[in-house]
Amino acid sequence: MELLLIIPAYNEQDNIERVIETVKRDCPQYDYLIVNDGSRDKTEDICIKNGYHFVSHPVNMGLAAAVQTGMLYAYKNNYDAAIQFDGDGQHDPDYVEKMSHEIEKGNNIVIGSRFVEAKKPKSLRMLGSNLIQLAIKITTGKTIKDPTSGMRMFDKKMIKKLAFAADLGPEPDTVALLIRGGATYSEIQVEMHDRVAGESYLNFANSVNYMIRMFVSILILQWFRKG
Repeated sequence: MELLLIIPAYNEQDNIERVIETVKRDCPQYDYLIVNDGSRDKTEDICIKNGYHFVSHPVNMGLAAAVQTGMLYAYKNNYDAAIQFDGDGQHDPDYVEKMSHEIEKGNNIVIGSRFVEAKKPKSLRMLGSNLIQLAIKITTGKTIKDPTSGMRMFDKKMIKKLAFAADLGPEPDTVALLIRGGATYSEIQVEMHDRVAGESYLNFANSVNYMIRMFVSILILQWFRKG
């Protein structure tokens, strides 16, 4: 299988080298593409110095645009599958091959899930995850145990959709919309690592806003979108 790891990176100078060297060591059979999303630090310099495969946005355009750039590259280069893979070191490349097997079985989407076998901890963030899970269940009839996981793999059919649709960002509402449109999916158990350096934009206030926005989008707004 020809598979591309799409690695969005915004101000990841303290993480990107470690992430890419780990990917090259653990997934040498697959290609990767760093999408440097207008970083203001030395992310691009590090990519140039190490000869990494990357493209750069001239300004910060956001995660959705970065992933779409990667999907467009995957489409134009005829990859069989592509996976969204964090540039901060939270995703483990050891699971990529296992996820690819699920694509080979005929699934359109494979989600690296923290909660296939493990139980969700009790927290406000997990409460938000449960609400999104409920919204997906109501609108699609399907249960996704880890709807907010950013470790998602897509087959060739989904790559084409994600490459050209401006409103299909890499979020749970898009996954719900694609499933409602007939996409098949599976989840496999993965472990996520803590971010080693830098700060996530998802502080408490942003996390609450994100959960509410996804809940409303899945329950209401997706009925006005085309998957």
